[in-house]
Amino acid sequence: MSNQRLVIRLEPRSISACASLPDKLSFMGNALQHQVDVFEQSKDADIILDLAPTGTGKTNAGLTVLKHQPNKSAVYIAPTNALIEQQTEAAKKFVKEAKLPHIVKSASAKDIKSWSNDKVGSRSGEKLYNVLRNPATVFPDVGANTPIILVTNPDIFYYATFFAYNNLDRGNIASSFYTKFSTVIFDEFHLYDAKQLVGMLFYLAYSQVFRFFENGRKVVLLTATPEPACELALQNLKQAGVKIARIDGEASNTNLLPSQTAVNLELRPKPESKEEWLAELAAEVVQRFRERPDENGAVILDSLDNINRLSDLLRQQGLSDYIGRITGPAPKKDRQRAMQCQIILATSTVDVGFNFERHPEPKRQNLDWLIFSARDRAAFWQRIGRVGRVLGKSETNIDSEAIAYLPANAWEEGLTSLDTNGGRTALKDVLETLPCLDKPFLKAYWRSEAFLEIARPLLELEEMLEGLAEEKLILELFNTLKSIFEGNRTWDDYRYRMKLLRGAETIAKKTPKEIKKDWKYIKGGQAFVKNFIKAKFSEDWDDLQAGRTTLEEYVDLFQKDEDALAELKEFAEVFSTNYAPLFSFRSSLFESLSIRDPHGFILDESEETRLDPFHLLRYYEFVQNGDYIEVTSRATETYQLSFRLRYTDNWQEFISTELNKLTAFKNCQIIRSAGGAIRPTPLIQALTKHLLPGVIICPRTNAAVIFQLNKQGIISYPIIIDCNDMEKEYRFFTGLSGILTMAMKFKQLRLPDDEVFIV
Repeated sequence: MSNQRLVIRLEPRSISACASLPDKLSFMGNALQHQVDVFEQSKDADIILDLAPTGTGKTNAGLTVLKHQPNKSAVYIAPTNALIEQQTEAAKKFVKEAKLPHIVKSASAKDIKSWSNDKVGSRSGEKLYNVLRNPATVFPDVGANTPIILVTNPDIFYYATFFAYNNLDRGNIASSFYTKFSTVIFDEFHLYDAKQLVGMLFYLAYSQVFRFFENGRKVVLLTATPEPACELALQNLKQAGVKIARIDGEASNTNLLPSQTAVNLELRPKPESKEEWLAELAAEVVQRFRERPDENGAVILDSLDNINRLSDLLRQQGLSDYIGRITGPAPKKDRQRAMQCQIILATSTVDVGFNFERHPEPKRQNLDWLIFSARDRAAFWQRIGRVGRVLGKSETNIDSEAIAYLPANAWEEGLTSLDTNGGRTALKDVLETLPCLDKPFLKAYWRSEAFLEIARPLLELEEMLEGLAEEKLILELFNTLKSIFEGNRTWDDYRYRMKLLRGAETIAKKTPKEIKKDWKYIKGGQAFVKNFIKAKFSEDWDDLQAGRTTLEEYVDLFQKDEDALAELKEFAEVFSTNYAPLFSFRSSLFESLSIRDPHGFILDESEETRLDPFHLLRYYEFVQNGDYIEVTSRATETYQLSFRLRYTDNWQEFISTELNKLTAFKNCQIIRSAGGAIRPTPLIQALTKHLLPGVIICPRTNAAVIFQLNKQGIISYPIIIDCNDMEKEYRFFTGLSGILTMAMKFKQLRLPDDEVFIV
């Protein structure tokens, strides 16, 4: 493998300081040119794209736009809750120095829950609406109608703008988010997944079509590495008339300040063997620690288990006092300790907002060396940008070291053609050509049935505007979105499908007694019942279509036939559960679990956290201890997870009705095994769900697809189908993975009502 390693020196980076500040920014003192450019360009542009490198003050660049409309509110969308906290403090500092009147409030789900219930109700949606309407309603120390800077995350922004709060609050919150803010800042949006980008781009299109840009709204997009698919979407917006300004912080070559040292980078293929790779990583870290005891470094890997196992190996080498972990489950106290350690072990948690601050602050870079893996281009450039940062440092000419592990496919796809004397430009050019570093989900997701996602807010907006002049703008907004995402159905198609889904969601939540009474009056209820008849009773559907019977006759049917009523409710549950992953940000099938880790397998100092249940099942032994699950030991070998589905009919019936169908399955059981044998698993109540959404496909006819998807991070699980006449093993793509899988690899797929899933 050593002959596959490539070594390249990335030249130092610099960024331009501003030689002359505008009067409105005089408080900034030593501002950078890209920060001033954002301020100046935002006078005329609708969207300002700041492409300055990581760690060069893009947060303050975005906040400068507030000076144009100093008495109007703003929202700042940060990708993670950890960054919400950091950017809230940055915004408070900026507001104070700029003498702006704003109150700054962080608004993660936890923050909103902690706001006082005294003057408004306890519902999070009610509190959020009142804070946006008038912050003084919830915060008594705030003056009436003080402008607010709300610092939140993409999830809350999405739920607010896509009418995903409860029925009592959703309209008020959506209206506030669409109309309240004159400045909107999306931070680090290159790290957004397909769903988060849908929310962002919908908001941009809405701002254009409903003339908010004409009335002064400014949107700032902060990113060092924009995705090609997102670039194309922005280009389509530009063609729709949106004025977009792009600012490259490194374009100017005057008044240069050093921002990153030279980096001596070694590129290696990631080994297939996990044990081999972890041993190699441990040896590299130990060697650096022994040979350069005064240097600080970090290891950033995508897998939480790899970080935890690497931690074990380094502790065995006597480095316990020198290492700290920064991972998703690590509480704030553990992260703060880890940042002061000489060797930091981290997951993708640090890709956003972590500057590896040290106290006391070194005169040179905070990280002298970095070892990392990268699945895609954005992660590569984000992580390599973490090492050797020297903006504002007194020592700026000490080279940094880095080792990057890339997918082995990169060498097959042409990485070996890299001109190792060509520096950053040569590396960037070659990495752009490697398909294995693409983010494959964006276009596939947008062009698939997932486009239905935008139909929910469109339908809600259409109903709110019914009878008003603005109602005609809904079709214009749909067509703008269709051009952005390259969709291929009409608004009538999506409107009808969304009404069906809304009817299904409501019917699924009602009791049989309520369904009997209300189904005709539920929004989408009659449409869904027609769909139910079409899917389940073809002869009755023919009669209904021909006018030989009417929907009125089904009032009596559901009153008298309990079985038909139960079948309708079950069909509604399957239909709504099947689509639920489209409208949820949780990629896992199950909620995270509260765990205790008294032996330090996952945490360094704390003992309590929350953990993804599949991670727990794969890598640990545990017992239920009251409300918590206690981790007792690391599994001696990684457990394989699979499912078992009890199907109450014969195998041929399963093939014809359930295979290659995006639906929701009942009677599914999770099984873990090792060495080919099923192992007993403690019962976790949270993992017993009535229905699990996903797609079951044949592993034999789709072997190449399954292998390729696994390489791209889309996991499938073995599933045993236990029919009345036989058992057979298939593959199960769960939740959103099922939707992405079909969008990427299949020409046609059926939905619960046997309609075709469009790709």
